[in-house]
Amino acid sequence: MAIRAEHLTYVYGQGTAFEQYALKDVNFQIPDGQFVGLIGHTGSGKSTLIQHLNGLIKPTGGTVYYEGEDIHGEGYNLRELRSKVGLVFQYPEHQLFEIDVFSDVCFGPRNLGLDKGEVARRARSALEQVGLGEKYWDQSPFELSGGQKRRVAIAGVLAMEPKVLILDEPTAGLDPRGRDEILDKISHLHREKGMTIILVSHSMEDIARYADRLMVMNRGEKAFDGPPREVFEHYRDLETMGLAAPQVTYIVHGLREKGVPIDHDITMVEEARDAIVKLLKE
Repeated sequence: MAIRAEHLTYVYGQGTAFEQYALKDVNFQIPDGQFVGLIGHTGSGKSTLIQHLNGLIKPTGGTVYYEGEDIHGEGYNLRELRSKVGLVFQYPEHQLFEIDVFSDVCFGPRNLGLDKGEVARRARSALEQVGLGEKYWDQSPFELSGGQKRRVAIAGVLAMEPKVLILDEPTAGLDPRGRDEILDKISHLHREKGMTIILVSHSMEDIARYADRLMVMNRGEKAFDGPPREVFEHYRDLETMGLAAPQVTYIVHGLREKGVPIDHDITMVEEARDAIVKLLKE
C-alpha cells in the first residue's frame, strides 16, 4: 500500500477565533500503481490534503503512512519521503529558479547526493519523458511558455525518480492542445512505469478519461470515493457541492429520460458516440 491516511484532520488557526477545519477525519488508502483523481470546489481541502502526503504539512490529528510507516514518526526521514512522493504545484513558477532548464531539473537529484553522471542521466531522462527537446535545455525556464514551464516542473520531480507523483491542477491555464499533451505524458508514466498518480483537477472530462478512481472532497471531508463511473452517478449531489459531472453524463441522462435505452454510466464522448451509433443500427 503506497499511502494510507487515518482520521486525517487539519485545523487552521487552532485555538483562535479564526479556527477553521481544512480537513476533518479523512480516511483512505491508495495502492501502488493506481491513478487517482481528486476533485472538490475551491476551499474543499484538496490542496491541503495533498500537501500532507509528502509531509509538507503536519496534521493536527490523525496519521499519514507511506509504505506502512508513520511519516511523522520519530526518526522518519522526510527528505527521503519527498524523493519518493513527488509534488508538482499548480503554478510551475513556484518550483523554477535555476539559470537554465537543465540545471533546474538537476537540482533535486543533486540534493540527493548523487554523483554528477547520475544527476545528468536522471535530468536527461526526465526531460525526455516530458517531451522537452534539447533545444530548450540551455534556455531560462522563465522564458518558456506556460505548458513548457509545466513540463520542466514535472521533469524536476521525475528526476528524483519518485514512486508517487502528485499533480495539483497541472493543466490550469493551458490551451486544449497543451492540456492534452501534459495529460498524455502523465498517463504514459502511469502505464509504462506503473507510477502511482494523484491528479487534482477541475476538469471532469479529464478525470473520466484518465483516472481509475475518483475522490471527491467537500468542506474538508471525503464525500465520494470510487470508480469515476459510479461517482458521476451522483451528479445531482455533486451539483450541490459546486461541481458537475462530465457534460456527456447530462446528455446521456437526458436521452434516457426521453426513453432512449442508452447505458447510464457513460462518461466519455467516444463511448456515447459508439452507443448511439449502435442504437441507430439496431
